[in-house]
Amino acid sequence: MHILATEGLTKRFPTVTAVDRLSVTVGPGVTGLVGANGAGKSTMIKILLGLLPPSEGTARVLDLDVTTQGAEIRRLVGYMPEHECLPPDVSATELVVHLARMSGLPRTAARERAADVLRHVGLAEERYRAVGTYSTGMKQRVKLAQALVHDPKLIFLDEPTNGLDPRGRDEMLTLIRRIGTEFGISVLVTSHLLGELERICDHVIVIDAGRLLRSSAIGEFTQATQTLTVEVDEGLDDLAAKLSGDGQTVSLQGRQLVVKVAGEQTYDAIRDATAELGLCLIRLEQGRHRIEDVFRDEVAHV
Repeated sequence: MHILATEGLTKRFPTVTAVDRLSVTVGPGVTGLVGANGAGKSTMIKILLGLLPPSEGTARVLDLDVTTQGAEIRRLVGYMPEHECLPPDVSATELVVHLARMSGLPRTAARERAADVLRHVGLAEERYRAVGTYSTGMKQRVKLAQALVHDPKLIFLDEPTNGLDPRGRDEMLTLIRRIGTEFGISVLVTSHLLGELERICDHVIVIDAGRLLRSSAIGEFTQATQTLTVEVDEGLDDLAAKLSGDGQTVSLQGRQLVVKVAGEQTYDAIRDATAELGLCLIRLEQGRHRIEDVFRDEVAHV
């Protein structure tokens, strides 16, 4: 089942084409929409929500047409905007309850649901404070809570880690992954930080200047390479020299050694060399492509 599908989707503005003949399908789970700033990610989300009409092409969300069924789409979909949008003089509870009621929930159900989602996103007693006193991370959690309060089938998260420190990003990414796995809600999350999507997504869509570069399962992006990463407690230079002398192709990358796999003998050579040098082998694993490398290659070939 597709949660959304586009065919030749195009959006032109007077000076730029933000989305350019985009044809893509998205299934259930956590899907990443990746591209540099200005690549067309936010424009695409606005079209999918029925807030911005396309210039050409078609798009369907949960099998609903974006041009004629926008209100129904917005009833079934949650949206976390990228930019600052929260009123500073109300509490998180007041805001989320209000938005739950706007979605059609009765007063009692709205309050119960708001309390549940605010706890889920990590706001306990803080939910009674005015939003204007919140940190950036807390505000992002409020935006996530309001996107979830009406129990949507799908949520759009536009740059949800914007402005967060490393710890805040990790916590937000963990929340997003939980939404897609434990809550059973499909997620479309945009980001220009490729490493984030690599950690949480089942599928990744790469766009550049509004054009589709690639749409693949995360496993196809991060497929195994013909290299081995080796880490030892000490003596890395000695190990590199030993393996090189034995005919292996090696390169030092920081505190790790990358060895090109030439067959089963490569594994034997690493084992024998570490034993002969009396080294402690801490890690030996097959290398994998990173989304960042694939993205760079795709853009280079456009």
